Amino acid sequence: MKKTNPFYEENAIPVSEFRDWSAMTLKPYNKNTASPYTKTRVILMNGTEFEQCWFLHNFSRHEKNNDLRRELALLRRHEQQQQKVISSLKPVDESPLETTISYEQLAVDLTAILARHVKDENVKNALNFALLEDFDHLYRFANLLESEQGKSAKDITREYTEIMPGRPTIAEHRHPFDAINNSICNLKSDLFTVLVTNIITAAEQQTMNYYMNIGDLHPTSEGRKLYAEIAMIEEQHVTEYGSLLDTTCGWLENLIMHEYTECYLYNSCALDETDKNMKKIYERLYLEECGHLIHSKNLYKTYAGKDAMSLFPDGADFPEPLMFEGNIEYIRDVIARTDCFTKKLEGYECVHNLPSDDVFRQYNKSVNKRTDAVASHNVIDEHIRKFGKDYRYEVKEHPVTELASRTHDNTTFAR
Repeated sequence: MKKTNPFYEENAIPVSEFRDWSAMTLKPYNKNTASPYTKTRVILMNGTEFEQCWFLHNFSRHEKNNDLRRELALLRRHEQQQQKVISSLKPVDESPLETTISYEQLAVDLTAILARHVKDENVKNALNFALLEDFDHLYRFANLLESEQGKSAKDITREYTEIMPGRPTIAEHRHPFDAINNSICNLKSDLFTVLVTNIITAAEQQTMNYYMNIGDLHPTSEGRKLYAEIAMIEEQHVTEYGSLLDTTCGWLENLIMHEYTECYLYNSCALDETDKNMKKIYERLYLEECGHLIHSKNLYKTYAGKDAMSLFPDGADFPEPLMFEGNIEYIRDVIARTDCFTKKLEGYECVHNLPSDDVFRQYNKSVNKRTDAVASHNVIDEHIRKFGKDYRYEVKEHPVTELASRTHDNTTFAR
């Protein structure tokens, strides 16, 4: 495949060109016929745009030079327009809970794909660890969807992603001190590893923000409680992933990496998308982002006196594109090997090896004082009460015996 370097994109759209209103509200996908990964790409890019908008706000709030702040405002206006484009692609007849299923499918398959391909073992371990937790969230929300709306989550995820217990959500609540990872060094890491840390942080942040904003709008008390509980785990994930980012990277360097990440993702979306209308949208957004990247490169030269290419010691050609696909066997293997793990400072430990007074056990018991008050457990109990068993989509028996029962939610495993 021909290599692509966005810094040299001949058709890059200059930052002087803005969209009008008609170009910001586009035709949404059809929720009944669209590929599951068409939906997940929209969520992924919404989160990427959100991250860029808030990064630019924070940059501006820490910058004294008003001329540079004006340039940041210019870029941010474009990013806001792009975010409106992406948001308009979600159809109005898709309920927030249906969208939640797609959010969790994105969390599962994106994390698995990145973990499969990243070389850095520290980053791979962080991805595999959180993967099993998002996998469990999909299972919990799928049971809520059928209990409350009579809809099957598999109609949304199709055959690509299994729906069954991962690391039970009740076991995911950990002390904040255990949410920190060791950070990477951008200049010493391969480019894909750098991209992975930026991509997954923004994606998990989008999920956290979505649940924080829509959770209290859910029409039932148990649903509201489930959103609240899982949003707390997403906070842990955002902390875990965010701590992987290079802490020595300055504001302007971060600007370039944010723009480069957007270029990489839009190019990947354009290559991977099967819907012709959506593909054209991503192709246009990619060219817009190339314009932002080139403008940021010029800002780096003007305000730091440095060449942006110095941030890419091995060159700025894109790594292999991010292509969505199912990861069933990979996830089953990770579950079988590590489902009993918890986080211990910057590392991981099987819960069975922890003393009874370990900080994980103390914190977990403090928030889960009564099992019958834990929403992630109650949603399964309620489904079993109504239907005689939980909701699942499994291609074969669960790889962990303790989680195989369809009529009993295991609330002690991995605790």
